[in-house]
Amino acid sequence: MKILYAIQATGNGHLSRAREIIPHLLQHGEVDLLVSGNNADVSLPYIIKYKKHGLSFVNGKQGSIDYIKSVKQLKPIHFLKDILTFPVYDYDVVLNDFEPLSAWACKIRNKPCIAMSHQSAFLSKLTPRPQEKQAIPELIFKNYAPSSDAIGLHFNEYDTFIKKPIIRTEVRNLDVTEKNHISVYLPAYHDDFLMKHFLNISDFEWHIFSKYCKTPYKVNHIKVLPIENNLFLKSLASSSGLITGGGFEGPAEAMYLNKKVMSIPILGQYEQLCNAISMKKMGVTVVAKINRNFYNRVRGWLEYGNVIDVSFLNETESIVDDAIKLATIHNFNKYSNYIYNENSYIWKY
Repeated sequence: MKILYAIQATGNGHLSRAREIIPHLLQHGEVDLLVSGNNADVSLPYIIKYKKHGLSFVNGKQGSIDYIKSVKQLKPIHFLKDILTFPVYDYDVVLNDFEPLSAWACKIRNKPCIAMSHQSAFLSKLTPRPQEKQAIPELIFKNYAPSSDAIGLHFNEYDTFIKKPIIRTEVRNLDVTEKNHISVYLPAYHDDFLMKHFLNISDFEWHIFSKYCKTPYKVNHIKVLPIENNLFLKSLASSSGLITGGGFEGPAEAMYLNKKVMSIPILGQYEQLCNAISMKKMGVTVVAKINRNFYNRVRGWLEYGNVIDVSFLNETESIVDDAIKLATIHNFNKYSNYIYNENSYIWKY
């Protein structure tokens, strides 16, 4: 069986999750990887057959999306060409983690594509949202990476097709301790901006992981470190907590490790706002933005923040098996409704 696993590289969560999924996919056949987007800071320890520009947004340096840079780096003609020429019919199964190029290549060729992503959880109306939904982001959830069927991932099983987070084996195997430092991963903020706010809180050491940092350095009680998988996991496993954005993988892994979490969703990022609402319902401390009141919010969290009791079982193998089964069913249904036209040498209704 030939499998295409397509992964979105906007943010690090997709690639981090792929590290756990790929070994299970390899049990089912030959796997080719497609990675599109250019906003991730982690890598995969596997050969990537297709590396595409795709579609990405660019984070700013003070907590929001830089829309001007995001638009400037778009390559719509190049993206359309990639869609029209990508060889989806070379594969028996196409699995997709919110990757738009392969999803649309499948859609226009009527090729089954199975979504296996966090964003797929938002295809359900039962997944937590703000009281006032935003129409454009909701359309993006449905149409950014269209699929034939989906397995969603979220903090809770809000619907029948939604599973709890996939926690990587390397996270499950960490030696967990609690030292006097807090891990900080806020990619939408520059470390210089964060430094000003954490310098005033000196009874803890702060490990700030920054995409702008290439060489580690220290200022008083603050360490600024490059984003590197093993370095971050070592810090998180021995931390007293994590301050991060409104993503999915990072908070889920921290909660699994019994670390208290503060979430600061990226301003204007609807998905992260939705995630923050889910986390707040669970008891996680959520802060809208870093402002003059941030010092008091952090002090309160350090003293009263809750460790959330979660049960994230290791179900990766069954999730991957379910995705393969869905693809097989859709392939069978598709071709059972087709007849071969000997004159045109194509399959058609």
